[in-house]
Amino acid sequence: MVEAVYLQPGRFIESEDETIVAFARQTLAGAEAAGDVDRAVRLYMAVRDGILYDPYVPFARPESYSARHCLATGRGFCVPKAALLAALARSSGIPARLGFADVRNHLVTPRLLEVNGSDILRWHAYTDLFLDGKWVKATPAFNLGLCERFGVKPLEFDGREDSIFHPYDVSGRRHMEYVLDRGTYADVPYEEILETARRHSPLLLRDDAFAGARGFAAEATPEQ
Repeated sequence: MVEAVYLQPGRFIESEDETIVAFARQTLAGAEAAGDVDRAVRLYMAVRDGILYDPYVPFARPESYSARHCLATGRGFCVPKAALLAALARSSGIPARLGFADVRNHLVTPRLLEVNGSDILRWHAYTDLFLDGKWVKATPAFNLGLCERFGVKPLEFDGREDSIFHPYDVSGRRHMEYVLDRGTYADVPYEEILETARRHSPLLLRDDAFAGARGFAAEATPEQ
């Protein structure tokens, strides 16, 4: 039996917020009688492509991790996008939790590489959805337009098989490697994420870390 906490709202997974409930209903309009798998795929696509991937955010601020804030602004990095998908799923009766891993990312902007201090992005997030009696990983981080700009295949999700980042881009260059599994959580482990940043990427915690940047999408070019 799935623990009840995976259907309940959290500090960052605000599944009972009226804007999240309304967005879930809008996304699933006409599919109310569909099974959980089909509804989960609809929610995944809405978050993947409807919310722009943008890591140029005030990393230390709690709102940067909020599903509600992510929906309101229409942008966010992997953690709030995963939280938003989890919130939409929970509001639709689908158990959801967050999974985290450290990844080595070879497709980053020079600005992000400088601020992060390395090509290892810690606490990369995905959403774990309980579908047809098992947990299935879904990673809604990179929207289609950004994938095309980076030369990366958009990550599909069928609700049956785990959906994680492709190891190579469309040109055969290394894209992402998972280097450390940090496990699953019922909500965003905000304090743990910030503590890791203090040790490894202190510049990320500055509100002006991305001051003057043209924007992640504008600066995104594949690594040569």
